[in-house]
Amino acid sequence: MKNFKNFKLKPESKFKFIHMHNRIFNNRVKRIVLNTTLSFCGGALITFGVISILNNANGKKGVGGFEIPAENASFVEPVTEMVSNEAAGSTESLSDTASAEKVSLDNSGVSLQDEDLALISEINENATEEDSLEAAHQIFSQENTDVDLELCYYTYRVKKGDMIGYIADNFGITQDTIISVNNIHQSRLLQIGQYLKIPSMPGIIYTVRKDGETVDSISTKYEVSADKCCKANNLERNVSLTAGTTVFVPDAELDWVTRQEINGDLFHKPIHNRYYVSSLFGWRSSPFSGKRSYHSGIDMACPTGTPIYAALGGVVSSTGFNNVYGNYVIVTHHSGYKTLYGHMSAVLVTKGKYVDTNTRIGKVGSTGMSTGPHLHFTVYKNGKTVNPAALWR
Repeated sequence: MKNFKNFKLKPESKFKFIHMHNRIFNNRVKRIVLNTTLSFCGGALITFGVISILNNANGKKGVGGFEIPAENASFVEPVTEMVSNEAAGSTESLSDTASAEKVSLDNSGVSLQDEDLALISEINENATEEDSLEAAHQIFSQENTDVDLELCYYTYRVKKGDMIGYIADNFGITQDTIISVNNIHQSRLLQIGQYLKIPSMPGIIYTVRKDGETVDSISTKYEVSADKCCKANNLERNVSLTAGTTVFVPDAELDWVTRQEINGDLFHKPIHNRYYVSSLFGWRSSPFSGKRSYHSGIDMACPTGTPIYAALGGVVSSTGFNNVYGNYVIVTHHSGYKTLYGHMSAVLVTKGKYVDTNTRIGKVGSTGMSTGPHLHFTVYKNGKTVNPAALWR
C-alpha cells in the first residue's frame, strides 16, 4: 500500500497514458457523432412512414358526390333525381367499362382515315429526310397566297419538344389549321411520334350541318374568299352540299370558345386558395361502397369556409339542398355549358343572379354524401359530363 502511494509515472509512461486517453476520447466522440447521425436518419424514416400511413388512412377524406356506372352521363338536376351507388353499380358490365375507358382514350388522339395511313406508310420510307421541321419549312417556304394553289397535304411526325404553335409557324399556317385538320380535342396531349396532316394553306375543316349549304354561304359565314374556297375543294359556288360533307375553308379560323376548349383555357378553377384533389374525374373505388363507380366531377379538398367562385361567367339556374350534393349551386354558361358546385357549407347567391369568375357563390363544406370538407365540381357540355381538368387554366 505504501509502495502504491509513492508510485509515480515515468515521463515516457506518462506520455503513453496521455496518448491512450486521447485515442479513447476521440473514438468516443466518433461514436457519439455516429449514433446521433443514425438516430436522426432512423427518426426521419419513422416520421416519413407515419405520415404515409396517415395519408393512406385519410385518403378518402374530402370526397363524395354523384357516382354513375357509365361515362359521360346525362345532366340530371340534383333536386329532382338521385341514383344510389348500389343501383348504379349493379347495371355495369366489364365490357361496358372497357368500352367507356377506350372511348375516353380515343377521343384525346388524332383520327386518321385509311388514305391517311397509306400516306403515312409511303412517307415512312423517306422518314429520315422528310421528317424534320427544317425540311418542312423548305417545302412550305413559298408564299401560299395564289388562289390557284392546289390544296395538298404533308405528313409530319411529332418530335420531342414540338408544340402546335412551333409546328404551325414552320409550315406557315395557323394553330387552328393543325387542330382542325387533325381533329385535336386537347392541344396539351400532343404525343411524340404522333402523325399530323399539314395542309399547304391555312384554314379549317368545316362539316356541313344541314342539306342545302353552299361554298358561298360557308365562305360568307367565315368571311373568307369564296373563289379560293371553291378552287381548294374543286367545287362550284352555289352547288348544294349534303349534311356531313367536309369542306376545307382557306384562311378561316376557329371560334374563340372552341379554341379555348381545346387549349384548356375556357374555365377558371373555382377554388382560388390552396387545395388538393382528393378524387379525380372518372373511374374510382367508391368511398361509400368500395365498388368501382364513375365519378362525375373533381373533388377539391380544402378547409371548411373556403370561398368558392364561379368557374365561368353565367347565370345561376338552380340552388338548393340535396341528399347527395348537400348545399349546391348550378350555373348555366354559353355554348351549352353548365357547372355544378356541391357540398357547400353556405350558398351565397340566388337563382337568376349573373355571376363571373370573381363572384363568390358559396363556401366549402361537407354537406350531403361527403367524407370531409371539399368542393365537388362538375362540368356539363350539352347535358353530358366532361373532365373539368381538360378545360380549366
